[in-house]
Amino acid sequence: MVFRALSLPLPFLLGPLFASLFAALLGVKLATWTTLTDAMRTVLGVAVGASLSPALIGQLPSMALSLVLAPLFLIVSGVAGYPYLRRICGFDAPTAFYAAMPGGLQDMLAFGEEAGGNARALSLLHATRVLLIVTIVPAILTLAYGIDLTGAPGAPVTAYGWAELLIMAVAGLAGWQIAKRVGLFGASILGPMILAGALALGGIIENRPPAEAIQVAQFFIGMVVGVKYSGITMAEVRRILIAGLGHGLILAAIAAVFAEAVYLMGLASSLDAILAFSPGGQAEMTVMAIVAGADVTYVVMHHLARIVIVITCAPLVFRWLRLGQG
Repeated sequence: MVFRALSLPLPFLLGPLFASLFAALLGVKLATWTTLTDAMRTVLGVAVGASLSPALIGQLPSMALSLVLAPLFLIVSGVAGYPYLRRICGFDAPTAFYAAMPGGLQDMLAFGEEAGGNARALSLLHATRVLLIVTIVPAILTLAYGIDLTGAPGAPVTAYGWAELLIMAVAGLAGWQIAKRVGLFGASILGPMILAGALALGGIIENRPPAEAIQVAQFFIGMVVGVKYSGITMAEVRRILIAGLGHGLILAAIAAVFAEAVYLMGLASSLDAILAFSPGGQAEMTVMAIVAGADVTYVVMHHLARIVIVITCAPLVFRWLRLGQG
């Protein structure tokens, strides 16, 4: 309500995020209900899937060159981020390495902890990266591009028939559970996205979920970022939070260079390039793409590529580097 009253961007996402962050820094005990958060993510998955069409599928080959830059972006991010976190900030090697990888939070926590890293530091460093990116990007889109991020992200629920809403709900829940059963990473988003995409290509789904559903999803997803700071101590604020902000700025600068390169090569619009290469959370960047009116398919494909590469390659690279040191 405060963000809306002040006409600040993405009030349903950033308002709850900063309120939860402020409460956590004040020492309020906060926790997330994973089932509810995942259920909210299914709305975004359906929204992305519903955006698919035969015309958009035909554009996928043209994204190939842009997608090729994803691994290069990760290499540059790692080469810049690891020395900063290891040498300047003083974190141990596993923590610095997996914190430098802008990939899936849960996966990086699991890999880092298994390698002997500090799980608490990893969680706060990744949360700070996401926090900084989802703060900077809306400011850029609003101030530099004049994009209104305060409006409704679609049509109201009254514009939909009950049958269409039911199909979307079933696609979201069924896609989530099926993807979860087969062990697909990011099941709560990718499962609904795949199923809703198939239904959209078949002409069964023709619209994204209503604005109210996307706003509710933003509300709960925004809180999750702030809640990760629950229980943070002043010592952690001084060391981890400040280190995370510095790392986030390094990643933001690298992302800006890659986005500009993609734009100059004519591979995407400036808006799409910024959202595609900004290393925020997948859910948060999907929300921004929807609200900003960007090419959601283009943006999501690049974030999927980033996360898949990090999850599959990071542990292998870490072991190789450890062997090289030995």
